[in-house]
Amino acid sequence: EVQLVESGGGLVQPGGSLRLSCAASEYTVSSGTMAWFRQAPGKEREGVAAMAGGSTYYDDSVKGRFTFSRDNAKNMVYLQMNGLQPEDTAMYYCAATGAFWWFARLVPARYKYWGQGTQVTVSS
Repeated sequence: EVQLVESGGGLVQPGGSLRLSCAASEYTVSSGTMAWFRQAPGKEREGVAAMAGGSTYYDDSVKGRFTFSRDNAKNMVYLQMNGLQPEDTAMYYCAATGAFWWFARLVPARYKYWGQGTQVTVSS
């Protein structure tokens, strides 16, 4: 059974940083497409960043602030978040699919496996 387990969320002040981690079991993070999504209360789930092969992709709202990385040896992916703002407050989810990036993109319905989420709150 595939499991994705996120960690690293928390409360941070505006301008601060957090690093989210996602540990995968029964799924190889270097295969298919891995992504980070977020969902704020009352809003739809939105894609933040993804990695497929050796390429990374970012939503415009986080470009230049967030960095997606991967450790194949540990079978983990990460999301380094810098310059956090209150609008970044959301539950963050790690997701995976065997599909290629050209199909998966940052469309939630195209991802088969999901973690339970980790809460990120940006507030002074």
